[in-house]
Amino acid sequence: MGRTILIVDDHAGFRASARRVLEAAGYEVIPDAIDGDSGVAAAVDVGPDVVLLDVQLPDIDGFEVARRLERAGVSSAIVLTSSRDRADFGSLIELSAARGFVPKAELSAESLAALL
Repeated sequence: MGRTILIVDDHAGFRASARRVLEAAGYEVIPDAIDGDSGVAAAVDVGPDVVLLDVQLPDIDGFEVARRLERAGVSSAIVLTSSRDRADFGSLIELSAARGFVPKAELSAESLAALL
């Protein structure tokens, strides 16, 4: 299981909460990103083991971020997350470059490990 993780989310409260949960489980959370463009730049620059990627970002959506990371050759495992239900995204999750989806309310080290 990867140990470094980049959180890409525009909600400061979620980023802080996710950081606490994941660091308590032994992950090293690298400086996070607040939108898609900064998320792509950070993932390309740092190469984390995992990118926890919000589907709904203020500039580009998480599906486009995942496409850009794939095109850039970033080997990080991408895990999509949202406060919305998985069913709201139809087949977009399965068609994306992501390993899977974890609802924000269910985020834990165990839920990530199950996808990785």
